[in-house]
Amino acid sequence: MGVSTSSPEKGSGKEGIAVVTVDFPPVNALPVDGWSALADAVRAAGRDPRIRCVVLAAEGRGFNAGVDIKEIQRDGHSALIGVNHACADAFAAVYDCEVPVVAAVHGFCLGGGIGLVGNADAIVASEDATFGLPELDRGALGAATHLARLVPQHLMRALYYTSRTATAAELHAHGSVWRLVPREELRAAALELAREIAAKDGQLLRLAKAAINGIDPVDVRRSYRFEQGFTFEANLSGVADRVRDGFGKDGG
Repeated sequence: MGVSTSSPEKGSGKEGIAVVTVDFPPVNALPVDGWSALADAVRAAGRDPRIRCVVLAAEGRGFNAGVDIKEIQRDGHSALIGVNHACADAFAAVYDCEVPVVAAVHGFCLGGGIGLVGNADAIVASEDATFGLPELDRGALGAATHLARLVPQHLMRALYYTSRTATAAELHAHGSVWRLVPREELRAAALELAREIAAKDGQLLRLAKAAINGIDPVDVRRSYRFEQGFTFEANLSGVADRVRDGFGKDGG
């Protein structure tokens, strides 16, 4: 349980890929410490001069179910402030990782999971993967910045307002998912893309990543931080607690 980093190519003479794996049973809803650990792991992998590509993966039923709602319900504003900072840090770690990041997504990718994959450089998904922001059902806001990187503007808005999910096939049709594969082939497919990337010159890859980020039309850090201001407003007004408590009573 936790966040781990492995090197699938170790000892092969073709080192250059780091796999960062998230494992927080039962659904990978991460607590504050989990988001911070993920940020640290991705950042460390990107700074390793031997690494030329990072694969972000998860164990269990789905890729990511967002934040640990029960932690927020239990610890109140201290947990809310902590998770807002930790999520922003994790999303930024993926975006600012010095080398390309390939997200390997299976099952569900919800809430904070969208922040991670929206900031990744490429997504490989299993055919059963779904993507969405159930924030309005959970008394929260945020990550529309990242969903807008996966689907067109009006679809993003409809998904956000309804809390519906989009399938991996739909994202593939929009060009945001690189490849669709059966779940049992996901790891191999993600590593295949990572190896193709890692075959390039490491120094040039790092320059390419910095250059592409530099021409991004949206400052994802500032945009997401703007969204978070409305999350705080929702909490100060009491509406977030009302919706979040209802979500918990429904067994979410």
